Amino acid sequence: MPVLVDTNVIVDVFYQDPVWENWSKTQMTRYAGDLLINPMVYSELCYRALSAAEVDECLTILGFRYEELPKPALYLAAKAYRAYRQRGGVKTSPLPDFFIGAHAAAAGHTLLTRDRARYETYFPNVPLICP
Repeated sequence: MPVLVDTNVIVDVFYQDPVWENWSKTQMTRYAGDLLINPMVYSELCYRALSAAEVDECLTILGFRYEELPKPALYLAAKAYRAYRQRGGVKTSPLPDFFIGAHAAAAGHTLLTRDRARYETYFPNVPLICP
């Protein structure tokens, strides 16, 4: 069962978040061998990194696979973001969350995240692993 991992979970482990590191590490251990990221997660991880090589090395050590977004995910992301805006959502909302949720929905992946509310609202059929 592939598990797409949201950036917040990986960052908890990378930067040893005092509140969430143990939970995130436990979940990543539980689903070892099935963990994957997509271009949005990769890009968000690069934000604080010194180089792409650093990110690649950490992801390899943690056993992540990289998967491109399928075209149906791009369509779902646009529709979810449109629904968000029509409900009064602000333009500054992180669009990557919609790509991540749509990827999980289109590919039939489970999503490991700490951001339950947005994914439940806009991608209600995606199985979530959340605290």
